[in-house]
Amino acid sequence: MVVMQKNIFKKIGFFLLILFIVLFSLFPFIQMLSTSLKYSWDWGNPSLIPAKINTEAYQELLNINQEEKAIPESVKNLLDETPDLTDQQRAAIIAKFKDAGDVFPFLKYFKNSLLFSTIAASVSLIISIFGAYSISRLRYKGRAAIQRGVLFVYMVGGILLLIPLYKISVSLGLAKTEQGTVFSLITIYMVQTLPVSLYMLGNFFRSIPFSIEEAAFVEGCSRVETIWRIIIPLSLGALATVFVYAFMIAWNEYLFASVFLKSFKDIFTLPIALKALFVSKNAIWDRIMAASMLTAVPVVVLFMFVQKYLAGNMTSGGVKE
Repeated sequence: MVVMQKNIFKKIGFFLLILFIVLFSLFPFIQMLSTSLKYSWDWGNPSLIPAKINTEAYQELLNINQEEKAIPESVKNLLDETPDLTDQQRAAIIAKFKDAGDVFPFLKYFKNSLLFSTIAASVSLIISIFGAYSISRLRYKGRAAIQRGVLFVYMVGGILLLIPLYKISVSLGLAKTEQGTVFSLITIYMVQTLPVSLYMLGNFFRSIPFSIEEAAFVEGCSRVETIWRIIIPLSLGALATVFVYAFMIAWNEYLFASVFLKSFKDIFTLPIALKALFVSKNAIWDRIMAASMLTAVPVVVLFMFVQKYLAGNMTSGGVKE
């Protein structure tokens, strides 16, 4: 009986500890969501439940019902009192008087971040597959040194590499154009994620029985065909993990983007854009919190989409030893 009581107390204590950690982790997001849905007169309310739901910040960031809102009232009255105007004339008047100077172009920055992150994560994943296979399966001189050297790069802080990398970009003329800057930044994101990606995939590839590959070789498959037909299908969980990891690194990166993109406002990523919004005249709390919540959505959605692949033992039953 005493042992049973101790086990019950342990389970309750463990449950309370896990509950505390989960609530502690989710509280910042709950606070952001609450503030983003409050009106300005409700910001001082300590309650997490808004007195009245306000979705104007989300509508503005997502450009929902903003066309008429940006037009001055006098122009709206003029359009209503002049029904003889053609569609082209109305469009010309709206384009002339529409004031969008205080509208934060969230969707443009969202698209920029999505482009940077997707390209960097995809290239990093492709290179990691072949690099990890080489490290885990092939035998050649200097293999161990290459493997340790890749991890050594990851140990060097980004702040130490910032100035040398930017100087290289300037010397090559890449920093002078948007295309060159995009290429430089994507390359940096790829290099940042490659060490851990190679390490993760290399360890996973070693867990795949080599006899499966031998069977493929017997059937006449080449190395590349073996990777495509055997290794990749059996490693979907690891590949999904590596892609999500690389995507998150590029999506949340601020240091390199703040330096490389400082002269090109049109290709700002979301972290820089949110910083610019915070110090601008449009720094309204509901708008900032709504933008922060929308920034977190892609990572959550991506993780939910690939979580079915995040399972181990995918090679179980694939071969009988």
